[in-house]
Amino acid sequence: MKNVLVIMHKDLIPPKEYDSGELDRFKTAWIAEADVITALKELGHNVETLGIDDEITPLATKIKEKRPSLVFNMLEQFNNDPAMDYHIVTLLELHQLTYTGCNPKGLLLSRDKALAKKILKYHKIATPNFVTIKKNEKIKGLKKLQFPLIVKCALEEASYGLAQASVVNSTQKLVERVHYIQKDLAQDVLIEEFVEGREIYVGVIGNKRLKVLPTWELKYRNVANPEKEVYTERAKWNQKYRQRKGIDHCKAEISPELEAKIQKIAKKVYKVLNLSGYARIDFRVDKDERVYVLEANPNPNIASDDEFAESAKHAGLSYNQLLKNLISAGQRPNNT
Repeated sequence: MKNVLVIMHKDLIPPKEYDSGELDRFKTAWIAEADVITALKELGHNVETLGIDDEITPLATKIKEKRPSLVFNMLEQFNNDPAMDYHIVTLLELHQLTYTGCNPKGLLLSRDKALAKKILKYHKIATPNFVTIKKNEKIKGLKKLQFPLIVKCALEEASYGLAQASVVNSTQKLVERVHYIQKDLAQDVLIEEFVEGREIYVGVIGNKRLKVLPTWELKYRNVANPEKEVYTERAKWNQKYRQRKGIDHCKAEISPELEAKIQKIAKKVYKVLNLSGYARIDFRVDKDERVYVLEANPNPNIASDDEFAESAKHAGLSYNQLLKNLISAGQRPNNT
């Protein structure tokens, strides 16, 4: 039994009392946090929660007063900036605390999508060709890219800023989308070649010895050309939109050879980006079964019905067993 401190954004702390049977899991923002807290208690741990937003003092105070035996890290941003989460983990390391999830270096490398893609290319891991543009720069470097292109925020997570309009087939539409991200969203821009194909996820758990979960596929069951779809904000969070397009996820129906190939690439990505704890690697596989890495997501969503947990269940791990694995893969003092 451990004294576990679960840290998360302050708006995602579940209420002390709620009826899980009455929850709309799709609309409940704190559902993953509730799942984790419930499972940790079922595993026999003493659990305390702490919400963090733009002030670090409460965490430092809690560490000094309580000295938890484990920090279960569910914080995805600090001060509304996803790129700042590695500082929180650095603080945990400075205090020599054991924590779940990824180390600071892995977070820093993977959150910067352009930097991560440069590292992948250096290691000869296929990823779509790309260019980056700062939020105050003019568009340049497009001659080496071929349409269709997809225009993304360079640092944001959870499909922020992504829409079907993000996929462009002309210079005019490209300019419009780039300006939208630069001006309206005030973000740097990542432009990459859009790979038409199947979207596949692979979960990885561990540090030196890695456990790779079964390949999991995003499905669009009610559309004529699913290979052209993009997993947008609406596709993730708008229930009516999801129902209309038949959006679902399931075990990928692919050959054992292709599965082994994708899992091998996932392990290599995990290692070259210095990931640890657990992560989800996102792929596109085109009609010729060429495999492209889209991005690596450290500390992905681990709600009990999300892709990561469902994939683990397919591998024979119950939700509580999955959390035990994540705890076992936790970063310990002097062990990165």
